[in-house]
Amino acid sequence: MKKLTHIDADGRAQMVDVSAKPLTRRRAVAGGNIRLQRKTLDLIAADQIAKGNIFATARIAGIQAAKQTAQLIPLCHTLPLSEVNIDIITSKGGAEVKCTAQTIAQTGVEMEALVGVSVALLAIYDMCKAVDKQMVITGVQLLEKTKQPVRGAGMERGVME
Repeated sequence: MKKLTHIDADGRAQMVDVSAKPLTRRRAVAGGNIRLQRKTLDLIAADQIAKGNIFATARIAGIQAAKQTAQLIPLCHTLPLSEVNIDIITSKGGAEVKCTAQTIAQTGVEMEALVGVSVALLAIYDMCKAVDKQMVITGVQLLEKTKQPVRGAGMERGVME
């Protein structure tokens, strides 16, 4: 089993030092689902939920949350996000939400993607709770993560030319 990087030799929580790592292009996608009644989906489609446009608000909430990950998760690094995108696809049983986060940094964006998708789902739940008492959020998980070297971008170990 690998050693936990957020625990020091004395068992205390620590923020991992990533300063020696090279800058790399990082991308993560997280997803989750919310079960909604057909009636609720119809109200959303007709923009008839009293709190406003559900999916537009959920997208903004997810993007905003991803940008605040370091304030929510104590040992996460503050990252300069280059993109956060929230996709919402409806089906007869609810909605699937995906959050894609990207950066060029020394550490990954998995937590940002997971926080973004979680808060987008929670925003949908919050805005629909008056009309749907049977909603269930399920399957929040990391779907994909990638890391690529940065070449020819004028950046070497965090120094901009």
